Amino acid sequence: MAKLQVTQVRSGIGRKQNQRETLRTLGLKRIGDVVVKEDRPEIRGMLATVPHLVDVKNVD
Repeated sequence: MAKLQVTQVRSGIGRKQNQRETLRTLGLKRIGDVVVKEDRPEIRGMLATVPHLVDVKNVD
């Protein structure tokens, strides 16, 4: 299955509560953190909530 590399590029400070919780659920705690997640509809939905805070790349 395809994987997604998610990097936090902007802070969650001053953002809505659900956006901060989404970052934490994805496993991102601070700017520069990188996580690799499976490309699933649930993860895509979370990324759609915070597209302005993260950078997403496909990983093979």
